[in-house]
Amino acid sequence: MSAPAQRSTGTGGLAPAFAAVRVRLGLVAALFALAAVGWWWTAQQMWGMDQGPWTGLGSLGWFLGVWVVMMAAMMFPSVAPTVALYSRLTKQRSPLSPLLFTTGYLVTWACAGLGAFALAAVLGRISGDLLAWDRAGRWIAGATLVVAAVYELTPLKDVCLGKCRSPLGFLLGSWRDGRWGALRMGAKHGAWCVGCCWALMASLFALGVMSLTWMALVAGLIAIEKTLPWRRVATYGTAALLLILGVLLLAAPHAIPALGVPSGDQMSDMGQMPS
Repeated sequence: MSAPAQRSTGTGGLAPAFAAVRVRLGLVAALFALAAVGWWWTAQQMWGMDQGPWTGLGSLGWFLGVWVVMMAAMMFPSVAPTVALYSRLTKQRSPLSPLLFTTGYLVTWACAGLGAFALAAVLGRISGDLLAWDRAGRWIAGATLVVAAVYELTPLKDVCLGKCRSPLGFLLGSWRDGRWGALRMGAKHGAWCVGCCWALMASLFALGVMSLTWMALVAGLIAIEKTLPWRRVATYGTAALLLILGVLLLAAPHAIPALGVPSGDQMSDMGQMPS
């Protein structure tokens, strides 16, 4: 393991500095553009599929494809500063290095998606239609939101969020050279991000994972937590919002705007989505 190379700008005037800024801005713009495409594609795939809390996940292949694109859409704006700084610090001034870093990041989130799918499949086999709205689905969804609110205030959340909010600190503390190093660093950064955001993602499942409205809300909360200068304000505000949603879901679900409340005969078995 070696520290990132130090660059000198003394002999080339300001031109190298301006060139580096242009490269980083271009990379950030590309990530935002990919996120926009991801939002568009996800909207096309999920159109009309929101069944409210515990919406079915469909087949593994379909869900995994939608999940990875969804993570790109939701996470690329907040991870862009880290990728841009990595591209500046690495010795290999090639588009391949930040691409591998980003790939590693998405691989970690893909593994998290596989874990969520496996958990849903196991619960479906064990409990049958336990997550149906007219059985325990409403209460489990409300409890999930309350647990997510509590997690926002835990030391583990604080540690993981600190890694996500400090790109330079993460890169210097986890540096690996080479292409394999780029992939590993991206995967490690994704792991910290999963540790930071898993409860918010669980909340997304509890509110309706196929809902663009809730997807946008969760993505916005993630971006606020990672970028707002007032860190405590962001986390406490997120916790308060999740707690309010959880209480409303338990006490008065129809009072929640944009919540797809299933009808009495609509089961939200997490396996009954078209493939």
